[in-house]
Amino acid sequence: MEIRLPDLALKRIFSFLDLFGLLQVSQVNKHWNRIADSDYLWRSLSLQRWDCSNFTYQHLGTHTWKQFFLHQRRKELRLALAQPRNFIYKVTKNIAFETQLAYLSGNSLTMDEQEKSIICSVSPKQELCAWDVQEGTIIWSSPVQEFHLSNLVTLPQMHLAVTMDRKKTIKVWNCQDRDALAVLPMPEPCYCMEAYLTKDGPFLMVGDAAGDIYTFTLPGLRDVSKVTAFQYGIVLLHCSPDKKWVFACGTYSRTLPQVFLTESLLRPSEGSAPLSTFLPHKLCASACWAPKVKNRITLMSQSSTGKKTEFITFDLTTKKTGGQTVIQAHEVASFQVAAHLKCPIWMGASDGYMIVFTSGPYLLLFSITGFLLQRFEDHQAAINNFWVDPCYVLTTSENSVHVYVWEEGGRHPYLRSCCHLENTWHDHTTDSCISSVMCDNASIVLRLRKQLQSAGADSPAASSGPCHPPPGQ
Repeated sequence: MEIRLPDLALKRIFSFLDLFGLLQVSQVNKHWNRIADSDYLWRSLSLQRWDCSNFTYQHLGTHTWKQFFLHQRRKELRLALAQPRNFIYKVTKNIAFETQLAYLSGNSLTMDEQEKSIICSVSPKQELCAWDVQEGTIIWSSPVQEFHLSNLVTLPQMHLAVTMDRKKTIKVWNCQDRDALAVLPMPEPCYCMEAYLTKDGPFLMVGDAAGDIYTFTLPGLRDVSKVTAFQYGIVLLHCSPDKKWVFACGTYSRTLPQVFLTESLLRPSEGSAPLSTFLPHKLCASACWAPKVKNRITLMSQSSTGKKTEFITFDLTTKKTGGQTVIQAHEVASFQVAAHLKCPIWMGASDGYMIVFTSGPYLLLFSITGFLLQRFEDHQAAINNFWVDPCYVLTTSENSVHVYVWEEGGRHPYLRSCCHLENTWHDHTTDSCISSVMCDNASIVLRLRKQLQSAGADSPAASSGPCHPPPGQ
């Protein structure tokens, strides 16, 4: 006799399944199909993958949460499915100087098929520019700034850009009005900035040359807190995906990096230091949070000679002891890179159990315990630029770009090689090389810098070459 489980019990069991598991059980029978299609399960999957807690049934309209999830996944996979012939190439010249590029548009969670990618950059004239990638046109620019703009970050959720100039002045822009929304002079040069949105509102975190971490509100730049983290300048400042933790690392390699509890920086208590802990590993060269294991961070440490590289993974937790809350860092895995491999420059993480990094012309995927999972050899020369996000990995070498996509649910092959773009934009630009690369769901953006034939160096004049698959792909 067939035993029919109650709907509530089945829904609870199905809540432990990933995308593929849920689609498979929906094919067993009509009863399971009805349960597997429930909004509760698909909203739960959506919340696990995207920050859509504010997305309501009003935003959905006549669509279901299953339709919403599958639509977002199709948008995410547009680049993965595109071939070189599908890309449309646009070049916008002289808008990207030495300061990094940053997306002003986020990967918007809408049911709209037509997506626009908006990029912020600094022109050689020291204007902050916003440009439409699909059209290849500048849609806004600030007045020419008196001092060199040395840093740029964006907060796509609020359409804000933040700049720092050589005179140590922070400015907030909405990329619509001529003048800045807020201006704040700083006592010291700032090496790193990060803008993020929390349940308490939008904030800007700044690490300066004196070793201090400042927290300000956005867009008004109201002072929230100041913490002295190191006796030397701060060069790395990374907020965890769930905005609960802040990682900070100083310029002096022998200093231990620190992790702060974000809440203690946003709500400082008078007379008490913010909650933090040191990560017991020196010589930190880079670090990244795991997108899906929110409290997990991996450090890349390198010896001063660059001949020894080690990856160390920590889990962060809070614990109450004697009426006080303390942060604990647990080392969960570590391994050394084999001596015959070239010293890695860039690194990234996927699900919390894998690390991807470059070594010469190779892209390597390791488990956090040091087991080599995959090795890609899609470039002839050394990889010189690298981009990692929860969906894609992009690598560049000389004048080519290769696109990889993370497989859903950590299934093998964990990282899939998708598309190679080779010299395609040279119809638009000559004697140039790629100096940076980035992407969203609808575009790949390259910064191309002209080469001086006489000296073989980069010219300060720069151009940016966005390429994107047409909406139908």
